[in-house]
Amino acid sequence: MIKLKIDDELELKEIEQADAQDIFNAIDNGREYLREWLPFVDFTKTVEDSADYIRSIYEAELSVREFVTTIQFNGKFAGLIGLKFTKQDKPNKKTEIGYWLAKEYQGLGIITRSARRIIKYAFDELGLNRAQIKIASANNKSIKVAERLNMKFEGTERAGELLANGFTDLRVYSILKTDDAYKLF
Repeated sequence: MIKLKIDDELELKEIEQADAQDIFNAIDNGREYLREWLPFVDFTKTVEDSADYIRSIYEAELSVREFVTTIQFNGKFAGLIGLKFTKQDKPNKKTEIGYWLAKEYQGLGIITRSARRIIKYAFDELGLNRAQIKIASANNKSIKVAERLNMKFEGTERAGELLANGFTDLRVYSILKTDDAYKLF
């Protein structure tokens, strides 16, 4: 199991079956808050749904297997962050970052620090060259994360994701291993 220490209060831990209950509890307790930006919330109805998600990660073929970690804040589950891949991504040395955080952990810089650490892992350990985040155009908190990471805004993917309230445009941000911004990580 991979663990990525960030600082004294924050660590990323590779997801495992034992995390299913914590994941479900965080989703179930924050359903209204999380469903605004996360399409899977309404489909997560039981602990078994969270367990199935974890199982699907490890059953996926290697070319598209995600690297997903729990975010541990002061030893407690706070959310998830991971690297997503399509069949073309690994050969092209690129990934997309996905994340969510329970409401009570918002505003502490957790996602910015976690994203910085997972980008370092992607570039330095996995040998990737590009990381991107796709953000719903009205999700100002996530847009600020991308800006704090000095990611470059590349454009908008129109109607790129179906959320509970309908389709939303996605703003695409990226960072390259060769970017000056990455050298400051």
